[in-house]
Amino acid sequence: MKRLIQLGAFVLALAVAIPALAMGLEEAKQKLDTAKQQGQVGETPTGYLDVVRAEGDAQAVVKAINQARRDEYTRIAEKHDIPVTQVETVAGQKAIERTPAGQFVLINGKWVKK
Repeated sequence: MKRLIQLGAFVLALAVAIPALAMGLEEAKQKLDTAKQQGQVGETPTGYLDVVRAEGDAQAVVKAINQARRDEYTRIAEKHDIPVTQVETVAGQKAIERTPAGQFVLINGKWVKK
């Protein structure tokens, strides 16, 4: 019985700790420009970020920002009664156009430095 209580306490502690380890949106926003400038992440035609070089917090930044983008694209699609893929495509085109020189974009499946 004591072992079961200990296991339960461990599982509970783990369940509370794991979300705390995930990067929050605000922290990801703060790190995004640096990650782009360092060539760790880039824009894709699908409207989402992807990892160019898996260094530092690149993966966590991509995950947090992409989740926020996915939520916003879904909201826009529902509001205008259009497919989410249409919103993603338009957002991807705009993001690539607005990407400053020296940062990476995915063109025809290859990372290209603008």
